Amino acid sequence: MIARLTGKLAEIGSDTIVLDVSGVGYLIHVSARTLDAIGTVGSHVMLMTEMQVREDSMTLYGFMSAAEKAGFTALTGVQGVGGRVALAIMSVLGPEELGAAIASGDKAMIARANGVGPKLAQRICNELAGKFGDFEGIPAAGPNVAPAGSVAKDALSALANLGFKPAEASKAVAAAQEELGSGASLDALVRVALKKAAK
Repeated sequence: MIARLTGKLAEIGSDTIVLDVSGVGYLIHVSARTLDAIGTVGSHVMLMTEMQVREDSMTLYGFMSAAEKAGFTALTGVQGVGGRVALAIMSVLGPEELGAAIASGDKAMIARANGVGPKLAQRICNELAGKFGDFEGIPAAGPNVAPAGSVAKDALSALANLGFKPAEASKAVAAAQEELGSGASLDALVRVALKKAAK
């Protein structure tokens, strides 16, 4: 199997690149995040890769970081999550954000990815809960991640719906919880979290 490729970036597509390695062009599927970070045509690039072999195809997926690759591997281990769906999720959420969403059971965050419905997002949360932080390169969810069903989880979803990134929302809600205490209402928590996020 091909674990890593280093070469010159020959072409950039909407969700693929062609990497020229000693005159051989490898078509590699990548997330939007990797595409943003990869540089311009002609750049020298090193990607970690994973090859998926099916009866009718061989597909190469590429990652800029070990954490992104670990997240992809974890996601494709869930029934119903193929390589393209896993890349769509990794395009919307970074590894740390995905870990936080899984730890808090925030299926709405995962369902933001193209091709991911509520049922599949719930299955991802269920199957990877408690396991995701164990994958090498992915930070385990910290003490500030809200438990499923809590007021803090609802506050996280509210901030996400307002356009805040998961990491920003989690940090703001944690700061608001610290200020208000564990008995705070949802309205108060969201109001203070918004102030914290705006700073």
